[in-house]
Amino acid sequence: MRRDSIFFKLFQQQPSVLFELLAQRPQNADAYRFDSVAVKEPKFEIDGVFLPPENDLLKIVYFAEVQFQLDEKLYERLFAESLLYFYRNRNRFKDWQAVIIYPSRSTEQSDIHPYRALLNSDQVHRIYLDELGDIHQLPLWVALMVLTTLGKSQAPEAARYLLTRSNEEASSLSSEVIIEMITTIMMYKFENLTLMEVAEMLGISLERSRAYREIKELGLAEGRAEGRAAGRAEGKGEATLNLVVRLLTKRFGELSSEIRDSIAALPLPMMEKLSEDLLDFTSVNDLEVWLSEVEK
Repeated sequence: MRRDSIFFKLFQQQPSVLFELLAQRPQNADAYRFDSVAVKEPKFEIDGVFLPPENDLLKIVYFAEVQFQLDEKLYERLFAESLLYFYRNRNRFKDWQAVIIYPSRSTEQSDIHPYRALLNSDQVHRIYLDELGDIHQLPLWVALMVLTTLGKSQAPEAARYLLTRSNEEASSLSSEVIIEMITTIMMYKFENLTLMEVAEMLGISLERSRAYREIKELGLAEGRAEGRAAGRAEGKGEATLNLVVRLLTKRFGELSSEIRDSIAALPLPMMEKLSEDLLDFTSVNDLEVWLSEVEK
């Protein structure tokens, strides 16, 4: 299960959820902005950076790491990345803190002795999701994080419970986002199921999915427009290609030239199949896997 992308999507939608995990959250937690940055020389990719607003007097930058796989050099990398970024942006920030999110203590690297001072300080926060408590008692956005750790036997009931809570507690816009998040989490957890089967498991209508509605509406509009312009088989192939690329771009942003070339090389029947199967994709990785299977 590719949890990193789920957590970072969650952080993008609700940056303040990170601070729900801390004993002392900044007073202006709702004003923080989530970003991902690259630090050159050497090249480091920092996935989760929470930037304070420009008018913030404390100017504390928060680094977040979601770690669901054992990495015996996680702290070496995390502190190297974070401190190098802080060094290069020292004029922008006055202090830094790091938050590492684990599913359980068993995922933490074993040799932490070289970093004992940092790990036992008030600058570094280690969060173990399985120790946060009952999902029914947690804040809704934090409960979404815990949902990613539940087994297949527990997840469906927990997901349905969170959907009910979202209808009761969240605004209509937030409720839509939470539905998207829960659906995405369950799609990753049950990779053998289609989007329709997951929706049936959760007891929701696909029409409630914003992404599904956008794709369907765009697909119908583009299909009508392209269909009118394509009278020949070659024209139909080009129309289908344009439709598929636009649908995928709508979902996942600009596609790489390699992916575009792979799609363009598909025979028309497979391209038409892709136009239907992409409704079940939850990330570009799903598209890449689909293309690799076709090319075998």
